[in-house]
Amino acid sequence: MIGINKRPQVKNIASLLKEWIQFRTLTVRRRMQFRLDKIIDRLHILEGLLIAYLNIDEVIRIIRQADKPKPALVKKFKISDRQAESILEIKLRQLAKLEEIRIKAEQKELNEERKTLDLLLKSATRLKTLIKKEIKADAEKFGDKRRTPLVAREEAKAFSETELLLIEPVTIVLSERGWMRAAKGHDVDPSSLQYKSGDSFKLAALGKSNQLAIFMDSTGRAYSLPAHSLPSARGQGEPVSGRVNPPSGATFEGVIIGDDDADVLLACDAGYGFVAKIGDLISKNKSGKNILRLPKGGQVLPAVMVNDYTQDFILAISNEGRMLMFPLSELPRLAKGKGNKIMNIPAARVADRIEFVVALTVLATDDTLTIHAGRRHHNLKPADLQHYRGERGRRGSKLPRGFQNVDRIEVAGKAQLE
Repeated sequence: MIGINKRPQVKNIASLLKEWIQFRTLTVRRRMQFRLDKIIDRLHILEGLLIAYLNIDEVIRIIRQADKPKPALVKKFKISDRQAESILEIKLRQLAKLEEIRIKAEQKELNEERKTLDLLLKSATRLKTLIKKEIKADAEKFGDKRRTPLVAREEAKAFSETELLLIEPVTIVLSERGWMRAAKGHDVDPSSLQYKSGDSFKLAALGKSNQLAIFMDSTGRAYSLPAHSLPSARGQGEPVSGRVNPPSGATFEGVIIGDDDADVLLACDAGYGFVAKIGDLISKNKSGKNILRLPKGGQVLPAVMVNDYTQDFILAISNEGRMLMFPLSELPRLAKGKGNKIMNIPAARVADRIEFVVALTVLATDDTLTIHAGRRHHNLKPADLQHYRGERGRRGSKLPRGFQNVDRIEVAGKAQLE
């Protein structure tokens, strides 16, 4: 702002108020001095008018007979030019009507005001008191309720790198050999990307650039990496193991991304699982966080995002062609652990890899399921899926002949590779 010194400067509130007080004091002093000068001038004129009243007949004679009445009045009554001028400016009939009482009353009133102004101008303390009273009076007359609330803010904190990022949609891609990359947008076809020789597309997850991508390994551990830090999908990416420290021999079996309070279904092919919050999976350690406990012979299934824990259904298919569907809310919410039984598969058959879950998904009541078996596919509408609805932990019902060897499933047209 430009202050009293006429120079632009940055000022804090204290110096700003002090400078305004100086400006206000000067303004009030000038206003009072202007009024005092007017009073002194008026008193001078009143003195001349009083002389004219006391000598009204002589004044009228001089005005009527003298060629130059002004010098004559000055000489005769020993008055100033200003006083003589004011007498001559009055009409003759008004001059005759001048009253001593009225003139003296105005003189008394002006002298009292003059005395008050003199005291104020000579006393800095009295002047400050006057200014305070004027400000309070203005506040009562013109003030209104404060429109901007006063809020106590928390202590200022430095922005994190994530908070300063441009938030945009991203697609996190995981390959069969555990290589990762991030593509801008959600309209990317991950299967059409280039992969290293002997490698191929495995999983993809849709999220935002300011979120954490969470990778699940074959031992049930979760690893968190900022989505914006992942290599671009224009290249072939880099191995997840280059950023984290998984156990020896572990492979990466899943990737998820979303808000911390979003639900996700975690399960193994032994038929056990639970629902967790994405925030529960986050870990700052390179060694990750142990989340899913696996029974003997069990393997991690890709995590599945949940839209509505209370309304959605879970659907599981075994390698023997059995399918079971039941409300997702029958599974517990856990931060980590083994979870509850989803599908009844004997532990011995899982350990020997004879029977296990090959496909697992979450779907809404009005979703359609497409089952792919080799080159054939079979669509199951919501009414058809009711045949496979049962109690949690049951064996499930057999799929139609020819569709019992399930390769993959799709929900509402969105492919989910299992």
